[in-house]
Amino acid sequence: MTQKKLFGTNGVRGVINENMTVDLALRLGKAIGTVLGPGKIVVGRDARMGGEMFSRALSSGLLSTGCSVVDIGLAPTPTLQFFVSTEQPAAGVVVTASHNPPEFNGIKVIGSNGIEVSRTTENEIEACLLSETFRVASWTNIGSVYHDDRAINMHLEGIKSHVAVDEIREQKLTVVIDSGNSVGALVTPILMRDLGCKVVSLNSQIDGSFPGRPPEPSPENVKDLRRAMQSLKADLGIAHDGDADRATFVDENGSVVSGDQSFAIIASRIICRKPGSTLVTPVSSGRLIEEVVQRCGGKIDWTTVGSVDVSHRLEELGAELGGEENGGVFFPPHQSVRDGAMTSALIIEIMAKERKPLSGLVKELPTYYTTKRKIEVPREKKGQILNNLLSLTENIDRITIDGLKLIKENGWILIRPSGTEPIYRCFSEAPTQEESDRYCTEGIDLIETAINQS
Repeated sequence: MTQKKLFGTNGVRGVINENMTVDLALRLGKAIGTVLGPGKIVVGRDARMGGEMFSRALSSGLLSTGCSVVDIGLAPTPTLQFFVSTEQPAAGVVVTASHNPPEFNGIKVIGSNGIEVSRTTENEIEACLLSETFRVASWTNIGSVYHDDRAINMHLEGIKSHVAVDEIREQKLTVVIDSGNSVGALVTPILMRDLGCKVVSLNSQIDGSFPGRPPEPSPENVKDLRRAMQSLKADLGIAHDGDADRATFVDENGSVVSGDQSFAIIASRIICRKPGSTLVTPVSSGRLIEEVVQRCGGKIDWTTVGSVDVSHRLEELGAELGGEENGGVFFPPHQSVRDGAMTSALIIEIMAKERKPLSGLVKELPTYYTTKRKIEVPREKKGQILNNLLSLTENIDRITIDGLKLIKENGWILIRPSGTEPIYRCFSEAPTQEESDRYCTEGIDLIETAINQS
């Protein structure tokens, strides 16, 4: 593992006790403490198997460098980030593999501002780990561990300060929340009850084997939520990923709202408040968000794919909103990171203020259709495959900020390697589902050609 790049799109991830090991967590703790310490480091974790094991190993490494550890225990990633941005310790670390399958775990490093550290800092931590040039504290300066249970309540109060609580309470909406057996269960159901909603919980018991459904809240994985919405005649369904920094929504008819649609609903309100506003989004976002922003007189700043890049660009520009097509929304007045509970509060506030069902809000949006596929590739060939793809498409209209985005007459195809798994992803968009599917097949064929050439 130490001979390969550790940090992917969102932190370090691997299969528990295979390439994500206690030894790696210990050495990462030493490297993080060396680069970002000394000082207090906040540590938290999601519900995944091995979370406590890795947290303790990580904490031991941090302590050995003279850092003190503030342990907040089980908490969503955005909860830890909000706590860090408020308390301003030296850094934060969360043990999570987000949406990855149950056998994975990982580590994300958070800066003192609550945002994941820059790619430059990740490289410094990785270099320190590989060279093993760790700071070693004297026996009189070894750090201590403190436990702090304020983080969740602080996060809840922070979210509520940004929405019209009384207007939401007046509507007495019914919300079904699928927490996916992870830490979203510790925040979002409480938030919705505080907002006066009747709450029905699914998969709310904490269980790192994820017995209810896989951690990724994709349409095929939230079938129980869809059925519950229909049988209960509820107003809003919410499903979180493993660390609850994203939210997938289901409308009152049991239909899944795509991530770009929920992002566009929020963007159409936030950006329109202030003409000339800037929205930051990765190249994986499509024409829906482009059209919505243009209608509001705003502008888009494109980034590479990855929440780290969106967060840092938001801060750099002082932009009004950020988001991704996967359901991640960044609301800077609260914090410039993805926050599934904050996103849920923004959606239900729009529903309550405008007194419209979620399906009605979706119908107001321009209609585009997307297709998403993936293909396994040899990990060691990911770079060569991209080079081959660039050669195969050199005479085609394209964007190469991150991977390869081919501009078509009625849409686009985005091809890029995953930063966390040995796969290539292919996204496409077009005015009809048939056309989008055809574009995606074209993209997969290109990937297969590139694989055969590598």
